[in-house]
Amino acid sequence: MTSSSREDGVLGRCGLLYLPHATVETPVFMPVGTQATVKAMTPDELEEIGFGLILGNTYHLHLRPGEQLIASAGGLHRFEGWSGALLTDSGGYQVFSLSGLRRIGEEGVEFQSHIDGSRHVFTPQSVIEIERKLGADIIMAFDECPASTVSEEYIRQAMERTHRWAGICLEEHVRHGRKAIGGWPQALFGIVQGGVSYDLRAESARFLTELDFDGFAIGGLAVGEEAAVRNEIVAWTVQFLPEDKPRYLMGVGTPIDILEAVRRGVDMFDCVLPTRNARNAQAFTSDGVINLRNARYEQDFTPLDSKCDCRVCRRHTRAYIRHLFKAKEILGPRLVTYHNLAFYYRLMRNIRHHLREGTFKVFYEEVRNAYQAEEETIDE
Repeated sequence: MTSSSREDGVLGRCGLLYLPHATVETPVFMPVGTQATVKAMTPDELEEIGFGLILGNTYHLHLRPGEQLIASAGGLHRFEGWSGALLTDSGGYQVFSLSGLRRIGEEGVEFQSHIDGSRHVFTPQSVIEIERKLGADIIMAFDECPASTVSEEYIRQAMERTHRWAGICLEEHVRHGRKAIGGWPQALFGIVQGGVSYDLRAESARFLTELDFDGFAIGGLAVGEEAAVRNEIVAWTVQFLPEDKPRYLMGVGTPIDILEAVRRGVDMFDCVLPTRNARNAQAFTSDGVINLRNARYEQDFTPLDSKCDCRVCRRHTRAYIRHLFKAKEILGPRLVTYHNLAFYYRLMRNIRHHLREGTFKVFYEEVRNAYQAEEETIDE
């Protein structure tokens, strides 16, 4: 169920994802919970902010603690104590980023664990089986995500291999009744590849949309290309994707990146920025990103963001949180992580509001103006 913006030039739309463990409003941002945890956060805190859908990572969870143990616990939801919905990626991005530690073949990829050097093989069949055992509400087909530096010839080879693997993933998914081993339905998304080639992206989208996937992701971006190029590729690709299924831009991004993609019709996002930046003392605010290690905040007794009503901003000051980072207290990263995720949640809520009201362009300009300035560097 979707409703499109009433503004010319704005393709963003509001919708609902009906998932076994939650009903989620889109456009949506999904916090990244790589190893069965969103770093520094408890499930209760994520629920308190309002999130209903988070991520898990197939590659990392396969290596440790293993999908069999998680299945024995009743699936990833129960294992990590999360009552909302989950999406697991296919592990493709992590496997292919191993570079010298993996070998790609037509059947799949053999790779070496970054933890203990042990050898593993991911095939389309084995990845679907791992994701069935993890039991997420949304699972991703196994794809090859090539680096931005490879030739267009190789990008085509990777895209065609992704297409063959997508078909196998779908067959395997259907063979198991499209369900997790826990018995609930799983939605399977295909992943459009093709680098920054317009022709390849169109070919990939056309091929995958002929298959019976429940949604479609745009993969292989945010890997080093310019933002303007990424925006053009997103706009180009979206026109080949069906209007009645969700569109997911993987691994993106900053507030501006998200607004640009929503404007072009994307529904779902994930990124490590709000949590990773928080651990480096960077807070997202209504006025841009601030770096709390800076001396200018030593006696700043204002909240992280005067326009934020999260419990961190209601209770703590920039001066106090800066002190925590200087003293290397674990509470510092925890507080900024909570705030940053609350900022992203509020950003998406505001996006949905302005799409419905037909005022997205005004909101877009407000955020763009706040985030056009360069991020603060450490001044001490």
